[in-house]
Amino acid sequence: MPAKVFTDKDADLNVLKNKTLAVLGFGSQGHAHALNLADSGLEVIIGLYEGSKSIKVAEQKGFKVVSTAEAVRRADVIMVALPDTKQAAAYAKDIAPNLSKGKTLLFSHGFSIHFKTVVPPKNVNVIMVAPKGPGHIVRRQYMEGKGVPSLIAVHQGGAAARKIALAWAKGIGGTRAGVIETNFREETETDLFGEQTVLCGGCSALVQAGFETLVEAGYSPEMAYFECLHELKLIVDLMNESGISGMRFSISETAKWGDVTVGPKIIDASVKKRMKAALKDVQSGKFAREWVNEYKTGYKRYNALLNEGANHPIEKVGARLRAMMPWMQKKNIKGAQAAY
Repeated sequence: MPAKVFTDKDADLNVLKNKTLAVLGFGSQGHAHALNLADSGLEVIIGLYEGSKSIKVAEQKGFKVVSTAEAVRRADVIMVALPDTKQAAAYAKDIAPNLSKGKTLLFSHGFSIHFKTVVPPKNVNVIMVAPKGPGHIVRRQYMEGKGVPSLIAVHQGGAAARKIALAWAKGIGGTRAGVIETNFREETETDLFGEQTVLCGGCSALVQAGFETLVEAGYSPEMAYFECLHELKLIVDLMNESGISGMRFSISETAKWGDVTVGPKIIDASVKKRMKAALKDVQSGKFAREWVNEYKTGYKRYNALLNEGANHPIEKVGARLRAMMPWMQKKNIKGAQAAY
């Protein structure tokens, strides 16, 4: 049965009126939620650790900035907009000592609750509001009078907590597009699986392998870049807009024939078997334990793997070719993220 889609009429902003909302962190999701909620007429404060580079940015946006502990003390609803690996320490130090009965903890991803790195007391609500898009898109869509489809979930608190989740989703613009209810387990496990096997890990590995195959066969790196990376956006955009069948309708017959006959030979049953193994690692908590341990031991392997990827030949070729594309020259995603 298709999931029920909640829209503006199903959510009541008055649920959050006369309440203080706190956003802990001012990163990609945090800044978007805070700005959208404030523009929806709600009272929002920002909680940041002493010395955070985001303090000045949040203040320039017009927010009252206090310590993380003070934000928890003052607020009725607290969004934990911190990286997954840092939530446990922040919870133990600043959040738990300042929680009181009836407050609501809100997450945009279920990792900490599902894998129990954070275990709130039973007398507080625990909910999730997770837009299915990055923060800058959540903000941009809201400012255009639109919204990003979002997920909500209730871990603790029942119907009252659900009303708070729907109201928050409405405040950030989510109900303009549609909101679907899920649970912390489903959101967390599907999110991690998708990131690892398709969206990030699978896609980047596939692109690099295709690039390497062409270059090793004697073709120029420039041609390999165009065919295995640059044009990928065109195909993904078509799938995003019209589904896989819609994409196939828009490409040549030759491309379609190669798609349906060769694609399944590359992404075959052995790949699906390894995907299932990856899913089991997510479901069992093995991936979560390894990731938390990586954080605790100083990100050594994580940083080494990122550096290895940054030094892959496709990055050097790509940087040179993108410099020839005026519409891409001014895009500096790292710089934009650093602003928050």
